[in-house]
Formats: sequence, C-alpha cells, structure tokens
Amino acid sequence: MSVTGPSSAQEEERILPTEDILNTLRQLSSSQQGSLGSQQPLQSQHSEQEALQSSGPPPSEWDILRAQAREQPRDPDAWLRLVDVAEEGKDYDRVNETFEALLGAFPNSPQTQIEYIKHVLESSSSTKYQYAEGLFKRFLKTSPFVELWKHYLRYVQQMNPSPATKDTVRKAYEFALTHIGHDKDSSPIWTEYIQLLKQADAATTWDESQKMDAVRKAYQRAIQIPMDNVKRLWEDYQEFENNLNKITAKKFISDLTASHMQARTVLTALQEHLTVLFPPSPPSKYRTSIWLPRVPTFTAGEKALQARWRAYLKWEESNPLEIDAPEKQQLQNRLQSVYRKALVRMRFYPEIWFMAYSWYKSLSLDESTPEAKRKDRKDEAMNILKAGLEANPSSFILNFAYVEQQELNQNFEDVHATMDKFLGVLKKSLDDLEVQRGSPHSSAASDQSQQVPTPVDEAFASQSATSSQSQDAKPPRDQELSDRRTEFGLAWIVYMRFARRAEGIKSARTVFGKARKDRWTPWEVYEAAALMEYHCSKAGDIAGRIFERGMENFPDEVELALRYLGFLISINDDANARALFERVVNSFPAEKARPIWDRWARYEYQFGTLEASQLLEKRMAEAYPQDPAIKRFAERHKYLGCDAIAVCDLGFSLRGSGSSGKTNGASAAKSETQQAVNATVSANQNPPQAHITKRPSSPDHRRRDDSRSGDYGPPAKRQRPGSPPRGHDRDRWESSGRRRHASPSPWDREREREGTHGRKQDREREEEKDVTLPPILSWFIGSLPAAASFDGPTFRNDDLMQVFRNAVITSSTGGRPRSPPPAPRGGGGGGRPPPDYSPYQGPGGGRRGRY
Repeated sequence: MSVTGPSSAQEEERILPTEDILNTLRQLSSSQQGSLGSQQPLQSQHSEQEALQSSGPPPSEWDILRAQAREQPRDPDAWLRLVDVAEEGKDYDRVNETFEALLGAFPNSPQTQIEYIKHVLESSSSTKYQYAEGLFKRFLKTSPFVELWKHYLRYVQQMNPSPATKDTVRKAYEFALTHIGHDKDSSPIWTEYIQLLKQADAATTWDESQKMDAVRKAYQRAIQIPMDNVKRLWEDYQEFENNLNKITAKKFISDLTASHMQARTVLTALQEHLTVLFPPSPPSKYRTSIWLPRVPTFTAGEKALQARWRAYLKWEESNPLEIDAPEKQQLQNRLQSVYRKALVRMRFYPEIWFMAYSWYKSLSLDESTPEAKRKDRKDEAMNILKAGLEANPSSFILNFAYVEQQELNQNFEDVHATMDKFLGVLKKSLDDLEVQRGSPHSSAASDQSQQVPTPVDEAFASQSATSSQSQDAKPPRDQELSDRRTEFGLAWIVYMRFARRAEGIKSARTVFGKARKDRWTPWEVYEAAALMEYHCSKAGDIAGRIFERGMENFPDEVELALRYLGFLISINDDANARALFERVVNSFPAEKARPIWDRWARYEYQFGTLEASQLLEKRMAEAYPQDPAIKRFAERHKYLGCDAIAVCDLGFSLRGSGSSGKTNGASAAKSETQQAVNATVSANQNPPQAHITKRPSSPDHRRRDDSRSGDYGPPAKRQRPGSPPRGHDRDRWESSGRRRHASPSPWDREREREGTHGRKQDREREEEKDVTLPPILSWFIGSLPAAASFDGPTFRNDDLMQVFRNAVITSSTGGRPRSPPPAPRGGGGGGRPPPDYSPYQGPGGGRRGRY
C-alpha cells in the first residue's frame, strides 16, 4: 500500500498563520508604538497582553521562510534555507511539507527526492516503509537520474536480504536497467547485475545453460552502451566467452566488435559534451547537497551553457550510436531520458522546453508508429508545453506554441484562457518594472484617467466605452520599459490574429477592444488592427478610423504617423494622405519629422506635378537649410538606386564597385596575410577562399526599425551589383551635426582634395611601396577563424578608421596631447564616395513602403 504525501489543503492550514496570530501581531505593533509615546492607557496595555497570551506564539522562522518561498517560488536560495531550518527543527511533518512544497516548485529534482526518502526511512513512523514505497512509485516513473535508481536498488536489497528473495532483487535490477540502462553513469548497475546473474543457483545442466545465456545477453547489451567502464566490460566479456568455448567466442566477439568500438567512440564525444553541463551542488551541513536550477539573466556564461545544452541535444538526436530503424524504440527511450534531464537542469530556459516539445511532436507525426502510440506522443508533447508554462509563465515561445496547438485542436476556450493569463503576467511585470523605475504614474491613477469616447463604428461597438489613457497618464519614456511595452503589444497582436482566424473578424474586434482599455497597449496594436481590417474585411474606412484613433492616443509617435501616411499612399487616398502630412509634419521637431518629409517627398517626386515638387523642396529647404540644393534636385531624378547625377556629373564612385584604383603594391602587401588565412581555412577543412569577403551581419543584431517593414506594398528590391548599401547612403548628405564621428561632407573633402593635390600624390606613392608583415603578425592572422564563422554585428570600416584618426591620445610624459590628423580625403576605389540623396529608393525601394 502506498502512502501519499500531505494534501495541499492540509499544507495550507499548517503553513498559513491563523487570523488570531495576525491580529495579535498588529496589536503588538501598535502597543510598541504607544509605549514609545507614553500615551497608551494602562487598560489598553493589559488587554493587548491578554490577547497576546491567548493567541499563542508569533510565527516561527520556518513560517516566515515558507511565506517568502511562496511569494518567490523560483528562488533556490530561499528553498534551501527553508529545508535547512526544517531539518534543524527535526519536526517530521514539517520536513515532509517542506519537501513536498519544494518538489512542487522544482519537480524531478533527484537530490530532493533522495533526501525526502531518506528522511522518511530514518523516521520512527510505523508506516515509513509504506510511505517510502509510495514515494518511489511517484518518483521513478519519470526520473532519468541514475542516483535515484541506485538508491532504489539499495532499498530493495535491504528489504530482501535472504537468498529466497534473490529473484525479487534481480527483477528490480532489470526494471532499473530498462529505464536507465542506456545512461553513461549506469555502469555500476550493469556490473552488479551481471554479478547477480553469475551468482544465481543452477541445480541442473539446463539451469546452468540458462544462466550462461542470461549473462551473455547482459554482457552483449552492456558493451554496446557508451558507459564509463565499457572497456572493462568488454574485457570481462571476452574472458567470459573464452572460458566457455573459444570457438564460439571468436564468432560472438567478432560480431560485436564494431558496435562496441562505436560505443567507445561515442563515449569520448559524450564526455566532452557532459563535462560542463552538470556543475557540482552547493554543500550543506545537514544533508547531501541539493542542486536547484536558477532563473537566468542571460549572462555570457548562461548563454554559453544554453548553447552547450542545445548542441548536446542536437547531437543526441543525430543518432551517434547509429541505432538501426528496427530498434528505433531504443533510440527514442534514450532521447526521452536525455530531454527529461535537460528539462530538470534547464528548467527556466524556454528554448530547451520548446526543443523537447518539437521532438515529441515529431514522434507523433511519424506515420510508421502505431496510431495509439502517436496519440500518446502528442499528449506528451502538450504536457511538455504545460509543464514549461508552469515553469516559465512569461515565455513568449511556449505560450505561442501552446495556443497555436490548441487552435489546431479546436480548443478555443483554452486559447482564450491562456492568452488572458499570459497578458496578465506581462502586465504585472510591466507594473513592477515601472515601480522599480520610480515612475510617478501608477496603474490605478492611469486607469482613473481614462476618458470615455463615443462609438466610432462597428469595430468598436463590441467594447465598453473606455479609451486609452490621457497624455499625462502614459507610462514613462524608459527604453527597457518601452521595449517591454512593445512586446506586450505583440501578445495582443497574436491574440487578435487567433481570434480572426478561429472565430472571425468580430472576435478580433472584441480582442482589440480589450487591448484598447489597457494602459500598456502600444501603438503597434492599432496599426495591426487597422491593417487586419483592411486586408481581411476590406474595410478601408474602418482601418482609417483605427489609425485616427491611434494618432489621438499616441500623438508623439512619429513611426505611427509614418505608417499611417504610407497606408494612405498605398490605397491611393492622396487627399487624406496630403491632409495627414500637413497635419503632422509641423507637430514634430524638424530632425524628428525628417522621415515624414522624405516619405511624402518620394511620393510627390514620383507622382506629383513639377510645381508641387518645387514647392515641397522650398519648404524642405526652410526646414533643413544645411542640406545642399543639389541633393534635393538629384533626389528627384533617382530610380531603383540608379544615381546618374552622382556618377556621371559629379564624379563619385559607388562603394564596392570595383578595385581599379588599387595599386599592385597594395595587392602584394596583402599576399602574405592572405596565404596565412587560406592556410587556416584549409586546416579547418573549409574550402579555400580566393578573397576575404566582408562578414555577413547577423539577423539577431539588426536594428529594430529595420525589422519593422511595412505590411503594405511590395517587398524591398534586391540590390544591384555594385550599388551602395541602402542603409548607409543617408549619411553622405547629412549635415556635419548629424554625421557620425563628425566626418567631413563630400563637398568639404573635394575642396580639400583640390587644394592638396601634391600631398595626395605623395601619399599614393607611399601606398605603392611593398609592405611585408612581420612573421608574428602573419601567424596571428592565420590563427584567426574563418570569416564565415562570425555571426555578430558588423561595422563600417571607414567609420572605425575615422574614430581612430580623430582620437586624441594624451602623452604619458605629460606633454601636450597630439592633435588629431586631418580627415581622410577620397574614398575607396580611387574616387569619392557616392552622394546621398536618401531616402528615395524608387518604387518599392527602401524599407518604408512602395513610394
């Protein structure tokens, strides 16, 4: 009979302080304050003392720590301190409650389970063995850890010491090896099991033959598993077979040699993977140390650990043991155990949970698997997501994966409940972050400041008559808070998408109505709702009204105004687009409003009249007097990146358009370095590269604005060969105040070049000289990894060199600081860099829409 742990209701009754204790603590606090002032009546003091005596002692240290652990269930230090205090008090029931609560917060923790069972077995309770057996049944079902199974086998041996119960012990070993026999650390269990088989009684010759067959099968299973002592087991197996029959031993050994060598090869790689994945547990003076996972802050070390786990899981999925398809159940059992370990160790890393979910889901899609088992795998995949959400309630990837799968299963009510809970978690984190930032605007004050609007159309009819917060109640302009707010809006957008797909546009409008009531809803939700109305219900008027409502609630968002303007242009509503431009362009400072000017200028240049274009240029000249007139003129005559004025009339060369200006000396100077790099590439078994190409920028480091391409209009055009990068040509014509690192304008460089032609020729002659790198530098450059292995952010070389040239370095001897050298003249390739007429890119060019 199994004995279960204390129920949750009983646990709450024993843990929470009674109302009498709380009242007594309040009275005690007030009595202490009154005694300081010496103004409390004597009768009141007597009544408080009587109440204190009748209500009992105040909460103990365990009660206080338990309350802290309940408020912060993911704090391992608080839990470990609670366990220490409980074990120090030696209260049997309280220790049981502590372990049950700890396993509720950190399920399948092997050290916690072992200490819990030890505590039960060391007690004087008459039902301790029944209780321990019940715990074993609970824990062993899903535990992939060898330590717990070893403890279970020791318990079975202690409970079955007589020779008559050897068969029970043998079955326990077989049961354990079925679950964790593939583990690297299971070698002691295999050794003990084989010895147990060898010591079995054999009364007859047939019994002896059966015993030898059982030992042979155990050896043959063990020597194909990458375990710590697999080499020793292989030697023992060879000795075993040779002692029986040398003729048959040769056949058995030759058949298993390849599998055994594969296991030893895999063991070497497995040890390299697992070296850093299992750090030691913190010591404790009361018991064996308990290791608990910690919430990551994604430091460099934590991200490296996550990457190691990811690489290890992918390696295990690649089937390094080369298990054949007929034995795929063996591979699945191994991977299941590996993922269970990963989920315990990396409990607060959503990526690991998602990898486990994806693997289980892939099993449910395998058509070669029976239907019943496929359904079980599908249920296990959903259970993985549920457990992951319990551990990481604020995870976007787990919440989105769960609601997506529930949408496919037609469980719409569950999706609504999950999204409501997820949004509540995000909102609470925003409120907490706002309090940490010391914002004077609280949530309550913001909710009271909301205004009551009039219904606009049927898109808002399903919601209550409340609008977004007033301007004074908006959250503060903190970067982290702004980012979290945008992520909060993303959750609302995903929720609206689900509602539209599953229940129609009216349900999406209802969700949008709920979003509008929330003070944290960003402007992106308004844009998403407007575009959804336009593309899904073909209601352009409703979309325009949603944009207008967004402009009312977010009048200081230039990006929203730009999106609205682009939307009106895309639907060919030039009248409203012109009215919007005139309305918003003067409501922002000139530098902040530049994208709006540029957006409208592109449209006017392309489809407006010449008079309107010249009038717009006049207004832009007043707003931006530092811009050269030729820039605005040439801007009108660009198309699809073709800048004929710059190339043919002004003599600018496009960046990256050839190397005709390079000298033979410069090429020779790079030969030694190039050879060293090519040698390193060849050593890494990568194909040799003829040229060192520029490292590609990582998609994870793109600018946030660049990732928000418009949802309307065609995608951005592909760059032509030799064309300048579109993300950088804006800086060429900017004023000196806006130019990064105060680099001189092309016109200043041209004038300086004309005045110092002699110095330029001298410098070019210096560059033509052959340059030989020292051997140590050649070795260092050759030891660097290949350019393709870099996935971080990239920088413009000319900007970095400009920083170095303009750096003022103070002398260590106290002399006058060295003045920065003059700014470089001329661009790469022997010509000037191309001018910037940005942001016009032609129809479809750039990132902000079609025109």
